[in-house]
Amino acid sequence: MALGGGTWLVQNKILPGTYMNFVSAKRAMLSFADRGYTALPLILDWGVEGEVFTVENEDFQTNTRKIFGYSYDHEKMKPLRDLFLNAKTLYAFRVNDSTKAVSAFGNAKYGGIRGNDLRIVIQTNVDDTTKFDVSTYLDTSLVDTQTVASAAELINNDFIDFDKTATLAATAGTPLTGGTTGAATGDNYQKFIDKIDGYYFNVTGYTGTDKVIKSLFAQFTKRMRDEIGAKFQCVLYRAEDADYEGIISVENKSLTSGYAESALVYWTVGAQAGCAVNKSVTNKVYDGEFDVETKENQTALKDGINKGKFLFHKVEDKIRVLTDINTFTSVTVEKNIDFTSNQTIRVLDQIAIDVATIFNTRYLGQVPNDNEGRTDLWKDIVKHHEELLRIRAIEDFTDADITIQKGEDKKSVLVTDNVTPVNCMEKLYMTVVVA
Repeated sequence: MALGGGTWLVQNKILPGTYMNFVSAKRAMLSFADRGYTALPLILDWGVEGEVFTVENEDFQTNTRKIFGYSYDHEKMKPLRDLFLNAKTLYAFRVNDSTKAVSAFGNAKYGGIRGNDLRIVIQTNVDDTTKFDVSTYLDTSLVDTQTVASAAELINNDFIDFDKTATLAATAGTPLTGGTTGAATGDNYQKFIDKIDGYYFNVTGYTGTDKVIKSLFAQFTKRMRDEIGAKFQCVLYRAEDADYEGIISVENKSLTSGYAESALVYWTVGAQAGCAVNKSVTNKVYDGEFDVETKENQTALKDGINKGKFLFHKVEDKIRVLTDINTFTSVTVEKNIDFTSNQTIRVLDQIAIDVATIFNTRYLGQVPNDNEGRTDLWKDIVKHHEELLRIRAIEDFTDADITIQKGEDKKSVLVTDNVTPVNCMEKLYMTVVVA
């Protein structure tokens, strides 16, 4: 007779035998969300249209021409070079309408004026005169060559969708024409907002100056933070009357010819997103490529801080961030001056994101809401905060600062979390006693 065996949940087996469960010893779960993620609407001469597309820092350095139509060192890539000095990932969306450049042999892969810089060169193959060498040039750079007997054999490349019905004939160069780069539209900014809310990012922004669009982004940020629980910040240029910890208002004007005065938003978005949870952007050197208008008047700088403006100033021969603040100024007992600091907001957002991740991936629908289950959740949150303590993002933390109890119904838990975020030093007061 076979003996009983297998696993068990309750002790109700009938057959003699050995019943074993193999389980891991309970260990606290530690989850830290990465930083460096940005989301931006862009006006582009080339690239994916109608959808959010992802650009990693490495991709930007090595595949810029394929993604944006220009080489990494091209003048038109200056804003994105500023962004990627600190950003890790960009979720981009084209907000301008465009038309594709066309030719007798194929059309540009994407709309925009950059397509007009493409040309197709067709030559008879020297080894087989029944075939053609079909080459694609962007400006003077050869980007693709194919040897085919007919257009039907051509494979679309990164720049051209070929007309497979065309009749191939030798040509010194057939340029593509008719490509246009249109202006950004309010509808497309709304499409960006509609599509981006399913992505995880630390900072978004609007790089223009239109007041209506700035208001759109401010309201989007408030709604997502307060109603949806998506914790990110938004950088705007001279955001008027924002008064909100999720909005960062760049005050300084870019003086670089050919670019909007709001161009410093690019660098600020990247710097804020790439800043670690235990760091600050205060006194960070602006290492971008735009000329910055600075105000050296101490009264103007103090007034800017009081009004929640993110300011650059000149220190010797360097342009630096004056202080890492957001637009929140309506300080109350419930919401004190700490909330004006972006470092504080980064810590609080990190806690919100990470605790939600811990709960949603390990506890939601999986762990009973009893004393043991709530104790396990408490251990995980404590472990998380001990790591914040270790990296000096918070201070004076003990496990007694977190309490968990059953909520008002059987499916709910109530967590009370007392934390003290650390901020980097900004002011030194000193008394020198002379004996």
